[in-house]
Amino acid sequence: MSIAAPVLEAGATIGILGSGQLGRMLALAAARLGFKCHIFAPDPDSPAFDVVRRVTCTDYADTEALGRFASEVDVVTYEFENVPAEAAMFLAARVPVLPDPGVLATTQDRLAEKDFVAAFGIGTAPYEAVSAPAELTAALDRIGRPAVLKTRRFGYDGKGQATIRDGTSAEAAWREVGGQPSILEAFVPFAREVSIIAARGTDGAVECFDVTENEHRDHILKISRVPAAVSAATAEEARRIAGTIAQKFAYVGVLAVELFVLRDGGLLVNEIAPRVHNSGHWTLDGTSVSQFEQHIRAVAGWPLAKPVRRGRVEMINLIGSEVEDYRSWLTIPGAAVHLYGKTTVRPGRKMGHVTRVFAE
Repeated sequence: MSIAAPVLEAGATIGILGSGQLGRMLALAAARLGFKCHIFAPDPDSPAFDVVRRVTCTDYADTEALGRFASEVDVVTYEFENVPAEAAMFLAARVPVLPDPGVLATTQDRLAEKDFVAAFGIGTAPYEAVSAPAELTAALDRIGRPAVLKTRRFGYDGKGQATIRDGTSAEAAWREVGGQPSILEAFVPFAREVSIIAARGTDGAVECFDVTENEHRDHILKISRVPAAVSAATAEEARRIAGTIAQKFAYVGVLAVELFVLRDGGLLVNEIAPRVHNSGHWTLDGTSVSQFEQHIRAVAGWPLAKPVRRGRVEMINLIGSEVEDYRSWLTIPGAAVHLYGKTTVRPGRKMGHVTRVFAE
């Protein structure tokens, strides 16, 4: 059974599972509000370790260390959804964990996530579970081609996915995703990809940031633009969808809902991320409250802020060696450079981002 979350006082300690750039930015937001943070993660080369005074660097399966961690923090949250649900459940018996670990169990499995969304009448691409090559062939007969085969667990930035077109071998696609339990989704001929960042507080209040239009390159988010080029009705429907998901989860914290916008303005949910999200990084400089501060407010039991956007905003990810040109951004008016402190540059690795704010 989860422990009820208290309203924290400034000076309390927030535990964060995970130590990447999202954990780093959460800890910085927490410090601004007077909180301390304790990071728990297994990787010694972690960007978040640089900005906090307390860290526990060990495996998530180390229950002895998890027990000590629980005794030293006032609430626990996490920066990414692939934290082992077992570790979150272990902690939840000892200290408040927000969002509830049950949300992790749902969103870590693409099939469970799709079933959850569909149960509330929210649209998704047609999908079927696939656990063997013969099931994939049968599912393709029903869904048709093109389609996308995705592993049910641990896929991100295009990993664990295979597009199946006319002439693509189903067996080859099955091998490409590692022969793992998967989900087959119909290919959606969308007009654009958008996301919406929403926050829900312990009192049930929900606040949404503006709908964000996202441009991907090589399956990795490259540019986010706000406001998205969608109608007022589509934006309102995106807010309704995000609010419904947050309420049905009894969620506490920030979540992101990724959506396909159809040519008629309709929306289909692609994925839910139960955490702060790359497509919300523009909020650091483009709004009166960032997604990171909003998340800290929520898990601390504080009132959510109403975001006020400061203009038209663009966020550009610095991926791989692009970070080596960060100095060129320092001279551009209206640009804010955020570097994540990662020591190793690799192709496809998010090393930082730049936010630009323009007058509307």
